[in-house]
Amino acid sequence: MPKKAQKRLAYAEAGVDRTLRAKSKRALTVLSKTYRFSRHGSVVQLPYGNILPISGDLYLDLVIEGVGTKVLLAQLADKYDTIGIDGVAMAVNDVLRSGAKPLAVADNIHAHVSNPVLVRDWMKGIVKGANEAQCIVASGEIGDVPSLIKGLVEGKGFDMVFASVGEVRKKDTIYASNLKPGDAVIGLHSSGIHSNGVSLARKALFKQWGGRYEPFDVPDGLDRELVYEVLEPTKIYVKPITNLVKNHLIKAAVHVTGDAYLKFDRLMQINKGVGFEFDNFEPQPIFHLIQKSAKQLRRPISDEEMFKTFNMGWGFAVIVDHSQKHEVLDLLERSDVKAEQIGKITTSERIVVKSETKKILLLD
Repeated sequence: MPKKAQKRLAYAEAGVDRTLRAKSKRALTVLSKTYRFSRHGSVVQLPYGNILPISGDLYLDLVIEGVGTKVLLAQLADKYDTIGIDGVAMAVNDVLRSGAKPLAVADNIHAHVSNPVLVRDWMKGIVKGANEAQCIVASGEIGDVPSLIKGLVEGKGFDMVFASVGEVRKKDTIYASNLKPGDAVIGLHSSGIHSNGVSLARKALFKQWGGRYEPFDVPDGLDRELVYEVLEPTKIYVKPITNLVKNHLIKAAVHVTGDAYLKFDRLMQINKGVGFEFDNFEPQPIFHLIQKSAKQLRRPISDEEMFKTFNMGWGFAVIVDHSQKHEVLDLLERSDVKAEQIGKITTSERIVVKSETKKILLLD
């Protein structure tokens, strides 16, 4: 008898349907009707968000982000003192894309109950993240919503959302509209999974969600317990990126989060006739383990799905003129950031990944 075909594990089956999300986002266009209320000039629309004028040539960038299902892993490990770093990181890193420097963050935590021990640990992470981002925590809110939040552990369920506001001068704004073939894509190393793709990773890795391992197992290739490896906080890129902005070296900036390398499509939409080719990846062992575990479960994750879901070792990327790439790499090295050229802009109008001996088409 022929072997039964293996059903691939994809992000949609983990609860994140990209096609449905794309259709849903079309409804967001109606928000532009509110731009007429901008009191100090026109809202500037950028590839990954908008900035609004507040005085002369000074603009504000306001973003809001969440930690997602990584909060479930904090509950699984019963460890809550780092998840706040993730919340700060997700918001402030997004602010950087316009060239803005974060001024402040604010948190909104929905909890099953305001457990004083959990609140203390959440604040430890938030303060540590704010110190790294060099911004204040201006405000926050903790709401007790037991009817909404249950969690894995009784009384310890929670969800985290963070907002960040940054400021940028018009002369420092990253418009991302003058990209050309030959420009270099520089990747800044990630600290691991960060806070994206966790829903898919959980299904491959943790028995709690049908995966291979118990949370405190130490699989081959890792040097610590699995749950702590996945809980490694998201890296904050404020200091190195702010330095590059100050030197006017960035043509475009991408926070490699949800949809991973598909995010570069936003840049293709405003730079007609260009494409991206990526050819340098150094994924941490956790990414290999995700794919290996899924295969052992007879639910393989394709290479294409990996690059559409995970940062694969690079958490932030900047596009720079080819003639300035060595200057950029030198500045990043002096900032103690591991960075390398990971790709280039082409004329293909496609997003292509060259990984080992494979050529993977992410977007045609």
